[in-house]
Parts: sequence; structure tokens; C-alpha cells
Amino acid sequence: MRLVSRRSMLGGSAALAVAATLAACSGGSSSSDEGGVYFLNFKPEAEEAFKAIAEAYKTKTGVEVKVVTAAAGKYEETLTSEVAKSAPPTLFNINGPVGLANWKDYATDLTDTDAAKAITDDSLALKGDDGKIYGVPLATEGYGIIYNKAILDKYFAMEGAKATKVDEIKGFAKLKEVVEDIQAKKADLGINGAFAATSLSPGEDWRFQTHLANYPVFYELRDLGATDSKDLKLTYSDNYKQIFDLYLNNSTIAPTEASAKAVTDSMSEFALGKCVFVQNGNWAWSQISEVEGNTVKEEDIHFMPIYVGVEGEEKSGIALGTENYLTINAEASDSAKEATQAFLNWLLTDAEAAKMLVDKSVVSVSPYSAFSSLTPADPLGKEIVSYLNNDALYPVNWVFQTFPSQDFKDQLGQHLSQYASGKEDWTAVKDYFVSGWAEGKSKA
Repeated sequence: MRLVSRRSMLGGSAALAVAATLAACSGGSSSSDEGGVYFLNFKPEAEEAFKAIAEAYKTKTGVEVKVVTAAAGKYEETLTSEVAKSAPPTLFNINGPVGLANWKDYATDLTDTDAAKAITDDSLALKGDDGKIYGVPLATEGYGIIYNKAILDKYFAMEGAKATKVDEIKGFAKLKEVVEDIQAKKADLGINGAFAATSLSPGEDWRFQTHLANYPVFYELRDLGATDSKDLKLTYSDNYKQIFDLYLNNSTIAPTEASAKAVTDSMSEFALGKCVFVQNGNWAWSQISEVEGNTVKEEDIHFMPIYVGVEGEEKSGIALGTENYLTINAEASDSAKEATQAFLNWLLTDAEAAKMLVDKSVVSVSPYSAFSSLTPADPLGKEIVSYLNNDALYPVNWVFQTFPSQDFKDQLGQHLSQYASGKEDWTAVKDYFVSGWAEGKSKA
């Protein structure tokens, strides 16, 4: 399952302190396997695929590629431990500007590499304050509201349905009308709720304290004409609240039960046909298709945008972006860095490597020419391509990379959980968002 990839991997002042200490103490530790590649992978569901890709590369070049996968939710901890060893990872992930700031001493300038030069959209590269590229994206991804077309069509055919086709659901008002009517008719539809459970247990709340929280921040930054802000006001707090309330109040469970639910609970409910909707991303297909007893067919799984009630949002698409950047460990030996750069160039520019990444569903869409003619293997990946190519809709950019730290998101998640359980009102959520943001940014 792809759970860890939705969380900030390398966030917070604690990580910064650890990274700085390790950088000072490592003295340029080199891999004991001179000239080899050690890739620390943070996508548990892609472990076997990366091992197969590594074996193919060894067959092709004779170079050994060691693949180690961190446990879900343990990437930062694992990386912190591994970089202190005598044979540290030579290739690892960072999750955006916050991650780059925390681990800048380990990130290599990739500007002149074949991989960086092959990026078709330069804005997707992870750049430092000096304008140089320190991280190259693995994929372009997207998230929104995933729906089961088979159940939704059943609802559309019911007498008194608030819509007769999915194209009529444009904007928050219509979404709310349809969702609440589905919830009222859940017994007739044979489901437990319109939405899957809102997973708010610690570590399982990233869909709401990161992905959903992206929306009010995106729109506020858009109003400011900025890419970041140290003084966020959360002017779209009411919009954040009303979509979150829609999830909570039209779910398979009572809001008070959300704090005990995990993402796997939500995805299982969707896979088993117990609900119509679930908020998640294109990586979710494996979490759905591999559930024992899955009833959702490939042709019935689709995206719709997340609507929050902003003027003009009927022209919005799903949230598109990336947070998965690869960098080479600057503390590795010269021979290991050279070997790793060769592997990274091959991985992102070679037609054979690109096909393996796509066929094995590690990547659906990637901003490199080697991927341009490839068709995603999974249905949600195909949806991503459709939204990317739809010029009539504006994408909601991934701005959660600007969030101050993982601690900020974790604390926000706890306030959301307290709100769902009725122990706090929304004012507490907004107050923490604003104050926690300002405090976190002041430490950056």
C-alpha cells in the first residue's frame, strides 16, 4: 500500500538538527561497495518492482543496485539511521522544499545530469535557493474524489435523484446535494454510506491534514499571487470545513469513530462496494484491486475534482503535482556517486526502464520524454493523463510542500480528530492552523 508516500518524509526542525549533526560527523562516508548503488525506497508497494528493475539494470550493465524499502511511516527514521552508516544510501527521496532545506547537506546538484536535462516541465524539478536542481521527480501524480461508477449510475437511475449523470456534479453545492441524497438512500443502494470512513488515527490522517488542507492554502496563495507565505490567514477556512464536514457526516461511520480508522479501512470499504466515494490519489488502485473480495471493476473507477465552494471551481480539475524527488547522496564516495548518477539517468531517460516503471505501476505519468508514448497500466493513471491533457480545467497545484513541517501536519491532524469527535469546535482547528503555520515558518 502507498501510505508513507502521502506523508512528509523529511520534515521538521528535529530532522534538520539530526541531518546537520550527521553531516558534520560523517566526514564523507563512502559505501563499502565501491561503485555500487544503494537505493533507499520509500514506496512499500513498489519494492518488488524496484528490485526487478535493479536486476534488469545489473543484467544490462553488471552494476549491483541494492534496494532497501523503509516500512510505511518510517522513511525519515530509516534514512536518518542509514545515512550514518559506513555504507549509506547513494540514492534517496526528499519531499520538496522543506525536505531539501532539512537535508541540503546530503543533496547533490543534479542540474547537469541527463535526468535533469530530460525533464519536460522544468517547474517540476526541485530547486534550491541558488536555482540549481537538487531533486528530480519520479512521477506526476494526482488526487481527488474517487468514485464507483457502477453504484453512482444506480443512484442516477433512482426516482428523485439530484443528478442524472456525473457531468452534472460541478461545484460544492451540487456535490453536497448529491452526496446527502445518496446518504439518505444508502439502504436502497445497498451501501453503508456515501463516503468511505474518514481515517483520522495518528499517521493515517494525511488525506485530510495534507491533501485536503492543500485546498485552502492553494486558493489563498492564488489570491496572493504567491508560491508561499509566512503569514497565512486561512481565509478559506469555511471552505475547508464544509468539505470536511461533508465527508464526516455522509460516511460509512459516525464522525466520532473516525479517530480509530486507518487508510486501509477506507480503501477496503470502497473496494467492497460499501460506499460510492473516497478521497485519494492515483496510487490507490492497487489498494483497491488487491483487497480480497474487491467488487470494483477497472472500468468503474474514476476521479472527480474535490469541490470546496470557491467561485469558479466548476472549471477546476483534480490536484496535480509531485512530492517524490530523487537525489544522490552528496556524502557518498565519488565512485558510488558516479554509479548512482548513471543508474538515475537510465531510470528516467531509457525507454526500457520507463516501460518497466509504467508496466509495473510504479509510475503512471512522468515528466520525461521517455514516458511520453507510454500508456498507464492502471485506470486511475489513465485518468491522470486525461486531466493533464484537459486545457479547459485548471489544476489544483500541490502546495502542501510549503507546509512548515511534519509536526505541523501531525498536530493539525489531531485537531481535526478532536473536531470530528466533538471535543473541539472548528475555531480551534483554524486557530492552530494559523498560529502553527506562523510558528513553523519562523523556524524555517
